[in-house]
Amino acid sequence: MTTLLRLCLSFFKIGLFTFGGGLSMFPMLEREVITRRGWCTREEILDYYAVGQCTPGVIAVDVAAFIGYRQKKTLGAIVAPLCVVLPGVLLVLLMATLLQQVADVPAVRSAFAGIRVAVCALITVSLVNILRESVKRWWQLGVALASFAVVAVLGQNPAWVVLGAGLGGLFGSFGSFGKKKEK
Repeated sequence: MTTLLRLCLSFFKIGLFTFGGGLSMFPMLEREVITRRGWCTREEILDYYAVGQCTPGVIAVDVAAFIGYRQKKTLGAIVAPLCVVLPGVLLVLLMATLLQQVADVPAVRSAFAGIRVAVCALITVSLVNILRESVKRWWQLGVALASFAVVAVLGQNPAWVVLGAGLGGLFGSFGSFGKKKEK
């Protein structure tokens, strides 16, 4: 099977079985792209998420484009995002047709409530995994907590927070808090 077809099928599957957006797709993306296919490392995928957070559009599409480009250059950067959104587009068309007829059915409302709770759990698992991988020093935990507070409490734009944290990390690499202590 060609790499382009693998990209298409992998991202179609990720798009088909991921509910809740880019962050909730992280566990499935990790399994498919890192563990099963070996297309990138966990650190690289976290970098893709960080850049995707700073760029316009949907994180899932951005990450798919980055991984697609890494595998098959421009054609991969086109195919992977298309394949990750295709299942959603098809399901939305189907659901739009059906949902109008069953939106007020209590069982349907309950099913959506259950899906929302499951997505929260998936996002929490992703958050814990990302924190374990990304936070290695005390100042990084401080940046993570401050970033959370600035976005969640103060309601600031996440793109500015990510840009500021990136610049802080870059500046920190030149200062003492970015260096490993020698023993």
